[in-house]
Amino acid sequence: MRWVRDVLLEVYAALNQRGYNPINQIVGYLLSGDPGYITGHLGARVLVRKAERYELLEDIVRRYFAGV
Repeated sequence: MRWVRDVLLEVYAALNQRGYNPINQIVGYLLSGDPGYITGHLGARVLVRKAERYELLEDIVRRYFAGV
């Protein structure tokens, strides 16, 4: 899903701008469901919560195996 990729890219950019390790923060959110892992900067926390965690994980796994 194109919009899932866009959500992750925007969240990644917001976390990076704030000096966080975006990969660690996104993984923490995906595993725990705790939105505290995602910064509110640039509306990233609101944005990431609009997508179901299941959808985010499904898209990540799909893209991973598409490259195999």
